[in-house]
Amino acid sequence: MYATANLLFTARRGRQGEGRDGQDGPYASRTLVTGIIVALDLPDAETAVRMAETVADHVDGFQIGLALLHGPGPLVISTLVALGRPVLVDAKLHDDPEPVEAASRYLGRHGARWVTAHVGGGREMLRAAVRGLRDGSGDAPAGVLGVTVLPSLDRAELVSVGVDRSPGKLVARRAKVAESAGCEGVVSPLEEVNVVAEAAPGLLRVAELKGRSRKADAGSRATDPREAVTRGADMVLVGRSITGAPDPAAAAATLSARVHRSGHPD
Repeated sequence: MYATANLLFTARRGRQGEGRDGQDGPYASRTLVTGIIVALDLPDAETAVRMAETVADHVDGFQIGLALLHGPGPLVISTLVALGRPVLVDAKLHDDPEPVEAASRYLGRHGARWVTAHVGGGREMLRAAVRGLRDGSGDAPAGVLGVTVLPSLDRAELVSVGVDRSPGKLVARRAKVAESAGCEGVVSPLEEVNVVAEAAPGLLRVAELKGRSRKADAGSRATDPREAVTRGADMVLVGRSITGAPDPAAAAATLSARVHRSGHPD
């Protein structure tokens, strides 16, 4: 615990004057170029921060999930923000509106640029998440991303939990709910990115490739960031293909170049 806190403090101290407000520095904030957000699904804060520093020049942001959020805690967010890239906190909030608003506010205070919340929690819950994040973020840009359907859920799995819709129809329905609740965007499996573009064209479209897809083999289009961009994704969450590579920086650079060539706007 002490080692984790010391590493985070050192990283923050070493980046004074840089980060979320776009000040000068080697990791100063910038406009999204390729839209690649690296998912730091790693065992501890030390490893996550070092990985972020390694790939920072080649990605447009960092994502942390439940393990880091509930392990070392939200201090990781502010540490990553100090590297000058936006941080997507995949909290997957899903509770009554009042505690969701409080949690979202807290994450905003730590510097989260985006916070995820399950659309299945309802419109009022999403509105509460939006209010909390805006309040906690102050004048800094911040938005809620609605989680439409998890990549691992196919039609049979949805039916087994009482949802008698195909993933595509469910994503379309939930994208509209997210838009009406004031969310900035939605997260969906690659297969449904184009569905979001049709159902709620004003939303930021985030494709999730880091988890187990319904097309799980590594060679399928469901795991290819270029395919996500072709389908209309604005941001792509990429995990092990970068963090699990022998040379993560080289892997991130190569992937970014490929995605850029596939047509992602500057």
